[in-house]
Amino acid sequence: MRFNEKEMVSLSRQPSEMAAELGMRGPKKGDVVKRRLVKLVVNFLFYFRIDEEEPIGALLLEQCRVEKEDKQTFSIAFLDEAERKYVFECDSEDQCKEWIDAIIKASYEFMRKNLIFYRTEIHRLTGKDPLEQYGISDEARFQVSNGLQALPRETSTL
Repeated sequence: MRFNEKEMVSLSRQPSEMAAELGMRGPKKGDVVKRRLVKLVVNFLFYFRIDEEEPIGALLLEQCRVEKEDKQTFSIAFLDEAERKYVFECDSEDQCKEWIDAIIKASYEFMRKNLIFYRTEIHRLTGKDPLEQYGISDEARFQVSNGLQALPRETSTL
């Protein structure tokens, strides 16, 4: 997926699902924890220097693993680059749980699994495919036989 800087800055200014100042450590060896404003917008996690309007970086929350490191810390690592791990320090255990949950729910894959699950349930209860009314072709539809599989709460792959 390709993005230009102007598009990313524009997206970072959209209303966020969550935003907070968190401690953040990047993936490079020797990186130290720095306070950053972190914003979850759609399936991007933007991070900013405190009191700056433009993001200094963004993480696309796809093909990654979210893990709870300890009570107040979670990490995001990318499946194709396991060594590329970002660590976030929250102010409380509850805040950490909220961030993990929100990040998991922001993923396209999570939304796709939910669509499949609810489509299957509607089909089971009514005998009708709820997407037929929108003229979605058979080959473009998700498989009705698939269902949502629960992932462990502490670790999740997006």
